[in-house]
Amino acid sequence: MNERAPAPGGLALVEALVNTLSVDTGEDRLAETFALSGDELAGAEELREALRAACLAHAGQDMPPEAAGTLTRLLSGAPLVVTVDQEGAAALSAAGDGSGLTARIAAAVAEAVTAGTWSRLKACEAEDCRWAYYDRSPAGRSRWCTMSVCGSRAKMRTYRAKRTPKP
Repeated sequence: MNERAPAPGGLALVEALVNTLSVDTGEDRLAETFALSGDELAGAEELREALRAACLAHAGQDMPPEAAGTLTRLLSGAPLVVTVDQEGAAALSAAGDGSGLTARIAAAVAEAVTAGTWSRLKACEAEDCRWAYYDRSPAGRSRWCTMSVCGSRAKMRTYRAKRTPKP
């Protein structure tokens, strides 16, 4: 669906997680994309939807307080460690074997906040889409995942609404 390049760095993981659910068709690829089951799957679904709410907030919508609370709770409980490479550069990483999805997402969000790119990960404004995308526009004000699909549909709806006579 999306013709945009993936988000940079760790945000590509966040984008991939959010985009495991196709809002328009209801197809959910979370379990197979991240090899999850049981309680892990339920927690990942909760994380995905809280991240989608944050992406919608980056696009200008209000983030429901419960979604903000959920995201804070999930990410603050993620085990992270500071790692330092041979050049002395420090970074946050998932603790242990790094296989926990929530910890990997928390590290990606921390990296993006540090880099100043977190607010550029948005969700499409179209209610039947909500696809996550990275906004590379100079002003950072894009509203749709693709102008050729969701943007064109929205503009056509606006155009038709203006041309339709009011009773």
